[in-house]
Amino acid sequence: MKYGYVRVSTVTQNIDRQMDEMYKLGLSDNEIFIDKQSGKDFNREKYQELRNILKKNDLLIIKSIDRLGRDYNMIIEEWHYITKIIEADILVIDMPLLDTRNDATNLIGKFISDIVLQILSFVAETERENIKQRQAEGIRLAKERGVHMGRPRYVLPDNFNEVANRYLNKIISSNEAASTLNMARSTFLKYLI
Repeated sequence: MKYGYVRVSTVTQNIDRQMDEMYKLGLSDNEIFIDKQSGKDFNREKYQELRNILKKNDLLIIKSIDRLGRDYNMIIEEWHYITKIIEADILVIDMPLLDTRNDATNLIGKFISDIVLQILSFVAETERENIKQRQAEGIRLAKERGVHMGRPRYVLPDNFNEVANRYLNKIISSNEAASTLNMARSTFLKYLI
């Protein structure tokens, strides 16, 4: 059997490009497993479902190696499990060297696939770490320049101090104060201190 695996990181991302590739290789919708969640680990519903039905001589098709996962060690372990324990094959569409299908002429191809996989997985994880580092550096530099990070600062109404004093002098309740200021009670109490 041939199976396709398609993954995007969020429900809002588009799977069309990956699906087109699967259809070109003759897969039908019931042979394609789709997850819309992060590749940080393999605890993905459809991937686990696919993994449980894979058997010897089946073929798993993925668009690119990062669709399988993002962590170098995890990808290597999963690749090993699928190709050596289950004895299924893997084809990575974007990287023809990553094709473990075995025939009389493909023994060297299997060996090359394992080496290329290790290199690509290492590069993918290194790039992920570099992205995190660049992001952290960008945040640090922005903070040094005084750029506010996160939610926009809440702008208190002009009459906040007047209403707060009425509350502190027990003239009105916190609910009345919040209502007067057109804000949530919790927000009023947060800025009161």
